[in-house]
Amino acid sequence: MKLATLKDGSRDGQLVVVSRDLSQAHYATGIANSLQQVLDDWAFMAPQLEDLSVALNQGRARHAFAFDPAQCMAPLPRAFQWADGSAYLNHVELVRKARNATVPESFYTDPLMYQGGSDDFIGPRDPIVVPDEAYGIDFESEIAVITGDVAMQVSPEEALESVRLVMLVNDVSLRHLIPDELAKGFGFLQGKPATAFSPVAVTVDELGDAWQGGRLNGVLQSAWNGRRVGLCEAGPEMTFHFGQLIAHLAKTRRVRAGSVIGSGTVSNKDWAKGYSCIAEKRCIETIENGKPSTDFMRFGDTIRIEMKGRDGQSIFGAIDQTVTPLETPSPSA
Repeated sequence: MKLATLKDGSRDGQLVVVSRDLSQAHYATGIANSLQQVLDDWAFMAPQLEDLSVALNQGRARHAFAFDPAQCMAPLPRAFQWADGSAYLNHVELVRKARNATVPESFYTDPLMYQGGSDDFIGPRDPIVVPDEAYGIDFESEIAVITGDVAMQVSPEEALESVRLVMLVNDVSLRHLIPDELAKGFGFLQGKPATAFSPVAVTVDELGDAWQGGRLNGVLQSAWNGRRVGLCEAGPEMTFHFGQLIAHLAKTRRVRAGSVIGSGTVSNKDWAKGYSCIAEKRCIETIENGKPSTDFMRFGDTIRIEMKGRDGQSIFGAIDQTVTPLETPSPSA
């Protein structure tokens, strides 16, 4: 089934079930108001939502209405945890090679991961609001999963059983802020503004054989200012699958239902497939020409991130955002 959250003026929005072709939706009010409610009681509520999904896809849902991605919040508008990995080591290798550094051997056996802000996820059509172009604005096209409860010291295979939903991500980075933050030895903070997610989150059974061994096999498309810059294969070159990423997170603590785990920038060794973030393009240019020639995003730039199935239909709907300046800074905004 496919689930989305519509804007209704509240922080957590209104949960809806969405048809397979993303044309119709139906309120889930009789079952649950928010996605977090469902995640907290998945065994009881998910089958009821699945029944509604079947009725919607068969044209039997009496109160269906046209689905509008522009009215969507993130499927889970605020989460208990957002942990983003770097599962595509080609991305790490490129970044290191561009600065004449080697990749430590441990990176191939122990996943990289950081904890980002999860209190204010944004929707697929919400603007990317940045105070200053000079911060080095970059998109990052990724995959993410939402989990149920996960026990401490879970195995990667057991961790896969906790995956409830899959979605797409734009993990925006402010590249010119990040080096000074990392130099402090404490990780990202200001360099990672609000993260955006696809209109719908999808259960793994809905993905069919595209979901195999904790990896999503499909082409992740990135279009910057209307020009397609990335057609990256999400499955084959994912060094660490989602079970391994979740197990890494749960090594010393429990992970609670409603945690979101990201894959990191989807990256391929074949440069002809393009790129899923501008930083990677700049690394390729540095390797080839000695310096980067592609600038980061400007105010007014757009980014569209999407994945289509074999039938050509969008699976998750598209993230489609515009970079926008912060007009009236306010602590309460």
